Amino acid sequence: MLIDQYGRKIDYLRLSVTERCNFRCTYCMPEKPFSWVPNEELLSFDELFLFVKVAIDEGIRKIRITGGEPTLREDLDRFIKMLFDYSPEIDIALTTNGFLMAEYADRYAKAGLKRINISLDSINRETAKKIAGGKDVLPNVLAGIDASIKAGMRVKLNCVPIKNINDIELAEIFEYCKSRGVMLRFIEFMENKFADGIRGLRGEEVKEILSSKYGFKEVEKEFASPARLYITDDNYMFGIIEPHKDDFCSSCNRLRLTADGNLIPCLYFDEAVNIKKAIKSGNISDAIKIFHEVVQNKPEKNRWNNAGEVEVSSRAFYMTGG
Repeated sequence: MLIDQYGRKIDYLRLSVTERCNFRCTYCMPEKPFSWVPNEELLSFDELFLFVKVAIDEGIRKIRITGGEPTLREDLDRFIKMLFDYSPEIDIALTTNGFLMAEYADRYAKAGLKRINISLDSINRETAKKIAGGKDVLPNVLAGIDASIKAGMRVKLNCVPIKNINDIELAEIFEYCKSRGVMLRFIEFMENKFADGIRGLRGEEVKEILSSKYGFKEVEKEFASPARLYITDDNYMFGIIEPHKDDFCSSCNRLRLTADGNLIPCLYFDEAVNIKKAIKSGNISDAIKIFHEVVQNKPEKNRWNNAGEVEVSSRAFYMTGG
């Protein structure tokens, strides 16, 4: 069992398999060009597996595959199957923009993928195009959502509410998700230097918008879940993720591993320890030793607070998978 210095049980590894993305979303990576890490510098799936299987033995019970955009990594289904075959009881999930999921949903589900989170920031084609940096993405994303539902995976949809961009259609996005029986989670925009000038809506603002049309109440959430959960009068459940609130970190059970081997104890902290050299040399015991040190040094809180005093992150979130 992995316990940090604040008594939190660490059993969730978010694993970024690439920092590349086929979108240029305004709140994540709007500026060009990007200095991508060359593919040959990334850990191979076989190398990642050598580390991850020991992490599972040490106490990891949930693995979320992220990016960048993880579906851009070739043979991702093979890696999913490696994880599933090693430990079928592990909760394997994926976070994606959904653009390629119409092609891959069936393949990933058959490999062992159980849950998927897809970004849906707009159901207006032009607004979605604006958010994605000028790329016409919505038809593919909607097709990917339907394909994922059809493949039998548990689907959640994530929306980042942005002032003067998609804030006028939150109720429409809500209705779209409700009609398909999938959970919608609104995620507060997280400040980073790669997305200057964005004004995200806070959770209270989202609730105020929704309350003009829906009656709902807060319900008890799962202990380690990052989302506050709400249920409408007709029993539709949705969530709001509020990293700026003081209690957001108290139940954090997550570590992150980037595609080039950086172990990150907190999404918002720039600090990281690299395990690539240890893994590539086959010294998994050294990698796991570093893993334990990162667990122990996990900070108590991120660097946001609810008073509006926000320190901007210098690490782009497409490098860590959000």
